[in-house]
Formats: sequence, structure tokens, C-alpha cells
Amino acid sequence: MNRNKCTLLVVDDEPSILDTLKLLLTPEFDVLTADCAETAQKEFHAHEIDIILSDQKMPRVSGVQLLEWVRQNSPRTIRLMMTGFADLDETIDAINKGQVFRFMLKPWHSETLLDILRTSARTFVLEQCNTRLLYELRDLNDKLREVNVELESRVADRTKALEEAYHELEQKNKMLEKLALTDPLTSLPNRRAMDRLAERELRRRKRYPCALSIAMIDVDDFKSINDRYLLPGGDKVLIDLAKCLAGSVRTVDFIGRIGGEEFLVIAPETSIEGAVVLGERIRSTVESTEFVFKDDTIAVRVSIGFAIAEEGTEADYETIKHLAAAALSEAKKTGRNKCVFKAVPKLPFEQAG
Repeated sequence: MNRNKCTLLVVDDEPSILDTLKLLLTPEFDVLTADCAETAQKEFHAHEIDIILSDQKMPRVSGVQLLEWVRQNSPRTIRLMMTGFADLDETIDAINKGQVFRFMLKPWHSETLLDILRTSARTFVLEQCNTRLLYELRDLNDKLREVNVELESRVADRTKALEEAYHELEQKNKMLEKLALTDPLTSLPNRRAMDRLAERELRRRKRYPCALSIAMIDVDDFKSINDRYLLPGGDKVLIDLAKCLAGSVRTVDFIGRIGGEEFLVIAPETSIEGAVVLGERIRSTVESTEFVFKDDTIAVRVSIGFAIAEEGTEADYETIKHLAAAALSEAKKTGRNKCVFKAVPKLPFEQAG
């Protein structure tokens, strides 16, 4: 192992994800992989693991259980978790039991994942430095104890109390930050989180020109579902629909709930051709999925409005979001259960160029 790099253990029961992450992360980390918790524990016995990135949904032993084991057996290791659908209970378990450093939802974006891992590596190095400094401080305190035992005891007690209060506050702040960006019903990113992601993708697009597609999705005749099955039935449909939508987009895409029965998809590096394929896959997947509430099968259909900013086309978030809303309105007015695609028009000086 190259100790100039942090050692990273990635745990996931999907081989394709392990291969992808190893290829992506090897330039910056010494990457080890494990397809289950048992294999991961063997890696801890064989190597010093600086950072662990574990999926939550795994056979036999969950990600929360594995990270709790890591916390008890290797407290120096930075603990990260990723999962496709995390409800509030799983989030609290991950924070309280595994004391995770960060919690992220699938599908993740490569740059976001790298930023989180780089931050974790910096945190690990700083914590090791802090540990060494703490040992030096303890040695000094031992020498001073003979001079003033009572003073050293008071300082140590006060320092410990402050450290515990700081760490408790830090954990609560992290949990509140995660909850503030998550829709409590579906566990998808909420409007605030999606706005941040869209603005970030548009900033990245200015540095690395490429196409970008944003879609608005709305449930057709959702009022009739609410009228018949009331709020519990409507909520159940939205929860199951969120899972259906998340399963129909690509791993590089972002899906979130922005209000009521409306969802937003951000598809980076996606031109009109890719948007057509993605939109139809989302629509047909919803149409073919069986939604059930209290033994009743509910037919769910969605209308989708796509706005596409092709490479070389200037577009801010408000412009492309307004165009997606217009496309969605057209889909509703012209039959529903369909996709409408609109390209962001080029400005005159863009066309001349």
C-alpha cells in the first residue's frame, strides 16, 4: 500500500459499481473492494483502512451494522454511507450507530463523490495530526501533574466536556443539513437540493461546454387518486413513484421531488437524442409499474416536459426551468401520458458565431 495515499475500502454487493468506483478512485486513493460486510471485516484485519464507503442495502449485514462494527473496532476510520432510498429511520441509525461522516444518496455524481472523498481524506489526515498533538499534550500534562495535579485535572475535565459538546453539536448540524435537503415523504432530494444541483451543473457546463437536459414530471389525474384513496393512498403512490422514477434514470442523473406530485430530473451531458430515450424510458416504466394500495391496483401515468440546452447554447436556470414547465404544460394539454421536448433557442449572436 502507498501510505502517501489514503486507503479506501468500497463495500457494495453490485460488482459493476465496485469496478466503476475502483477505476474512478484509484488515481487518488489506494482502493480496496468488498462485496459484503464479512469480506469487509477481513480487509480490516489485513489492512489499515483510513476511509470506508459502504452501501446500505446488502445481504445479511446492512451498511449501518457494518459501520457500527467499524466504529467499535477501528474508530480512526472515516465512515461514509451511500444508499438508493434512505428513510428517516435509516438516516438516524447511520448517524447514531455508525456515526457516519457523510451520508449520500444514489445515484451519485462522480465529481460530488470525489469532493466528498477528498474532504474525508483531509479530515482523516487532520484527525491523525490532532491525535499526535493530543498525545504530546498528554505527555506534557504528565510532567506538569507533579507541579499542580488539581489544575491539570480541572483542565482535562473541562477540555473533555468541550470536546464532547463540540462533537455532539457537529453531528446534530450535519444531520440537520441532510434533513434540510431531503423530501421527508419520498427521501428524494427536495426543491432546495435540486435547485443547488441544477445551478452547480450549469456552472460546470460553463467550464466544460456540453449539453444539459432538465425535465419536469407531473402525475396525471393525481387529484382523482387523492379523492378516491385520500391522503394515505396518495402518499403511498408518491412514495412508490419516487422509487420507480429513481430506478428509471441513469446513475449520472439526479431526481428529486419539488412539490406535490411534481418531480424534477437533471440529466447532465444529455442532448435531444438522449433526452428522448430517457424521457420515454421514464414514461413507459411508470406506465408498466403496478401501484397497489390496500389490495387495489392504481393506474399511474405521468406527463413529462423536457428542456434541452444543446452544447454551445447559453441558458440560465430560470430560462431552462421555464421552458421545461412550458413543455410539461403542452404534454398535459395534448393528451397526457406523454413526453414533450423543447430545445433552448440560440441567441442571434450564438447563431452568427
